[in-house]
Amino acid sequence: MTRREAAFIRQARVGHLATVDGQGQPLNLPCCFAFDGESLYSPIDEKPKTAAPRELKRVRNIRANPRVSVAVHRYHDDDWSRLAHVIVQGEADVLTDGETHRKAVRLLRRKYPQYRAMALDQRPIIRIRVVRCIRWGRI
Repeated sequence: MTRREAAFIRQARVGHLATVDGQGQPLNLPCCFAFDGESLYSPIDEKPKTAAPRELKRVRNIRANPRVSVAVHRYHDDDWSRLAHVIVQGEADVLTDGETHRKAVRLLRRKYPQYRAMALDQRPIIRIRVVRCIRWGRI
């Protein structure tokens, strides 16, 4: 990963996490995340969910197949010469405690003020270890 790719990822507010279940059915959903230069961390936060945190489809998919992808993009400009994206391909796992979990909570709360009032320290966090980056456009 280049420094420019890392800076582009760090500044992004939203990514799109793609997971696949054991039968090959994909799921793609928006996610908030923080990036430490090696891994992205996305919380299972307190926004309304359809299932318990550990039973959400994205978490079950990661248990079945840890290979994931996160698309981070700049696609909010009518000037298409400014459009760009970085796709992070990686290996995911779900953290529930420990020093890495605590570090992820700190990073997420620093980036998103809304998380300062949420009990992220008591909730699972998805860690995505970067394996490869694919970039397009001027980042």
